[in-house]
Amino acid sequence: MVAIAPQMNTQPIGEKRVALRGLTWNAYQQILHALPQRRGARLTYDRGVLEITMPLESHEFALRLIERFIITLVFEMGMKIKTMGSTTMDRQELDRGSEPDCAYYIQNQPTVAGRKVDFATDPPPDLVVEVDITHTDIDKNRLYAAMGVPELWRYNGQDWRIFQLQERDYQECDRSPTFPWVEKEYLYHFLEQAQQDEIVAEQAFREFIRQHLSQV
Repeated sequence: MVAIAPQMNTQPIGEKRVALRGLTWNAYQQILHALPQRRGARLTYDRGVLEITMPLESHEFALRLIERFIITLVFEMGMKIKTMGSTTMDRQELDRGSEPDCAYYIQNQPTVAGRKVDFATDPPPDLVVEVDITHTDIDKNRLYAAMGVPELWRYNGQDWRIFQLQERDYQECDRSPTFPWVEKEYLYHFLEQAQQDEIVAEQAFREFIRQHLSQV
């Protein structure tokens, strides 16, 4: 009789998650405000479901590099940006709240520059980035579409998916509406090169952008 070795799951564990169900908005708010402001865990609330996420190394490594990718593009292209990070985006009227991995005002940066953002009256961030390497119980496409976020990037450790809000739903697209000349291969190459040396990867990407812009 031949023993069959169990198959090992090679997918990295990017996050630890706990989901609480049947919570009211007030219960969510009590938990949110009971936690310290400086914490590693991020909260996402969607109509009764609260997911508490603790990012691990593979999550944070990919996220920080994606953020560097965005900041580099914005700088080299002469654009403006207001970085919101994981600022809590609460919308009581939608019964939803989120602390995204990263959020940015780019097109609407002049609208919110120099002051605190009020999500009840200000437009939502132009771009939200979510890294979910392990399964999430929250339908984040539906959540951010309800909030009116124009562009959503999702990365699962292998694939970068880009969504653009059209009316009330997201449609997946091949290129970012914010950076329409940027192909997905650019990010994949940047992430791969940064595995060995982040500074070299950034320098090479900056030079690539400058060369591209000089030819336009």
